[in-house]
Formats: sequence, C-alpha cells, structure tokens
Amino acid sequence: MGYGELRVPTAIAVTGADMALPAQDERTLPAVVLDGLDRQPLDHTLAVLRTLIDQHGHVVVVYSRAVSPAVDQRLRTVRSLLESDRIALFQPDLPPLGLAVLARQLRQLASCDLSPGVLASAGRLLTHYLHAGALLGSVARLDRVPVGLKSHAKSWVPGSQFAVLAHPQPQLVRLAPDATLAGPEFATSMLVARGQLQSDWVSGSLAKSWRIQGLRETPLPAESAAWWGTGKLIEFCTFLPDLSVLYQLVTSVRQNICHWCGIDVIGDRCVFCSATAPVTPAPQYEQHQLPAG
Repeated sequence: MGYGELRVPTAIAVTGADMALPAQDERTLPAVVLDGLDRQPLDHTLAVLRTLIDQHGHVVVVYSRAVSPAVDQRLRTVRSLLESDRIALFQPDLPPLGLAVLARQLRQLASCDLSPGVLASAGRLLTHYLHAGALLGSVARLDRVPVGLKSHAKSWVPGSQFAVLAHPQPQLVRLAPDATLAGPEFATSMLVARGQLQSDWVSGSLAKSWRIQGLRETPLPAESAAWWGTGKLIEFCTFLPDLSVLYQLVTSVRQNICHWCGIDVIGDRCVFCSATAPVTPAPQYEQHQLPAG
C-alpha cells in the first residue's frame, strides 16, 4: 500500500481500558493503558512514562476533557518533572467514544513510516473526518453543546429523546419520525455504544440516512455519562476505517519543521513542545507623506 513500518513505533496511550478499542485491522498497534493515574503514586507514573520513552522514543497520550482534574494534573506534572518534549498530551474536544475512535486511528498509523511529530499532529487533522454524537433521554444537564430553553423544557416531558451532534458542528433536534442530523459527505463506518436508553434510531434510521457502510457496537466508555450529562444515552461516532485512506490523508499534507524542537510536524502547532509556527511578517512598504490640502 505504499507505506513501510517503523522499527520502534511511537506509543499511543489512553487513560482507561475502555478507551482502548479492539484493533481495526491486523496492523493496529495495542494501546498503552495509563489506568488509575489519580490513584497511583506519583513515582509509579513517573517510572511508567520514563520506561515508555526509553522503549518507544515518543509517547502520545490521548485523553478526554471529561477526565477528572486530578488525572489531567498528574499527566502535566509528570511531563514537567521528566522535562521531556517527547510526551504529547492530546486532549481534543471530542466526546469519549469519538476520542477512543481517534486514538485507534493513531494506533493504526503508528505502524507506518510516519515520524513521531507527524503522527502526533495527525490527530488534529483526523478529527475533521469524525462525526460524533449521541441520542439522549435528557438534555437538562448537557453543557457541551448549545441547548435552547425550549429544548430544556421539553427534556422534562416523559419519553422525550434528543439527537445531538457534538462534532464537527453542534446540532440538536428533538427525536421525531422525520428527525435527522447533518452527516458525513463521504463513506464511513459507525461505532455505537449503548447506555441506559432503549432505541433503534441510531443503528436504524440514522445509519441509513448517513449511508453507513459498516456498523459495530462497543461498550459505553465510563466517561460518557459525565460528558453528555446523562446515563440515558446511545453514543455514536462515524470514521474512516481503512489505514490506506488515513495514511494518504496524513501524507498529503505539507510537513513543516518545528522551529523550537526541530521535529517534523503538520499544521501550525507542535503537539510535543506546544510551539506554534512563527508568524510571517507582512511585507513592509515605504509610506509616502501625502501633500497637505
């Protein structure tokens, strides 16, 4: 397929076993599970990350914005104590299931001949090709997607359900026979995770209207209820499943060299050292004094 393998692949880490989805293909590398970061001693976490750096060279930690502040703080503390630009903390604004899908895509790409900086940068690129949402039994506590007062009032009506798209563009509709959401304009697969809600709308009506070419189910991530504000939900995410397509997307983007740490990246920000590309100054033109009057 035109891509080789790296001898020592970059490690892709997640903060819970439920975020390490089953392999998509035979090349998908296993995720490193950093479980219990808020419960393990600091020395233990330091030792684990130091070992990962020694073994893999670079580590990309993909984690949700719904994790506890203690987990986020522990990761930032360890990165600071190790004084390492080889640990990338990647926390995109995606629902938990979408985040798990993205982490798996990076695990697929980690087997290819991509440099650590390009692989880490690919996460930001691939988010644009994910459609992540949920069917909710209530939006009363939903604060990550704009919810109008009318929808809030309807959420108290028994039996009300709401179809919500969180990414790429927020959308919320009350479930009705003709309800639909804006979906992808390209062929995708769908992953579905069922919580405490009974409905076939996602796997039936939505999947049909979006022309989904493959659908699988997986257990609901532990962080989903907190992210969506309710346990009565069915979470879903569409994605590009083929490694060859992902690889082509990433390698078709122009690469730059980070002016701070010197690694190859795509985009304007280095995920490892957080440096942004310097702004090119606008051409300076000689200003002439206009005659008075």
